[in-house]
Amino acid sequence: MSRIALVTGGSRGIGAAISVALSNAGYQVAATYAGNNEAAAAFTEQTGIKTFKWNVADYDECAAGIAKVEAELGPVDILVNNAGITRDAPFHKITKEQWSQVIDTNLTGVFNMTHPIWPGMRERKFGRIITISSINGQKGQFAQVNYAASKAGDLGITKSLAQEGARFGITANAVCPGYIATDMVMAVPEKVRDGIVAQIPTGRLGEPEEIARCVVFLASDDAAFINGSTITANGGQHFV
Repeated sequence: MSRIALVTGGSRGIGAAISVALSNAGYQVAATYAGNNEAAAAFTEQTGIKTFKWNVADYDECAAGIAKVEAELGPVDILVNNAGITRDAPFHKITKEQWSQVIDTNLTGVFNMTHPIWPGMRERKFGRIITISSINGQKGQFAQVNYAASKAGDLGITKSLAQEGARFGITANAVCPGYIATDMVMAVPEKVRDGIVAQIPTGRLGEPEEIARCVVFLASDDAAFINGSTITANGGQHFV
């Protein structure tokens, strides 16, 4: 029986690429989404991957949603914490609401998703927690104090979970993408995109599928000895 993978924010952008790559690798995949019903329905129709709607910032919604996924597909073996938002503003202009929205989704959302799944992984002596952080969680970014803090926090969660889960056969790792050619990035004015690309030694934006391949590897048995690590996938833009 194939393992069950749950991908948050898994119907669009990098998350969609991850969901498809895991499905192609033989996993049964469930993808969550927060609000775009039409996009989720189109994704399921195109890929056959089931989608489930809930807000990762709400612990009770996460617990109920995970229970529904496990009732339909089985216990979750691989959790990919991909869901994330931005609410950018220079620090002197940022509002408490903008801070809270990003922290609640990008950081607390990782807790909300992992906490209900963790006991089952411990009991079954197997699990993969893979969290999508960001280059800006490693180096910071102008007008992204909230986002950078949340993504840096995700790396702290990952390193701590790795130590707690190791003796139960659970690994926790992170992927830090650089600038990826998602719909959001491609919607940025061309002049701004050119400025971003100029900072990347590889000379191009990354592709969602390149991040997805990192996740597929970390989910596999071949990655069993990789724990508490961060894969930096940014075309050489930033070194850690």
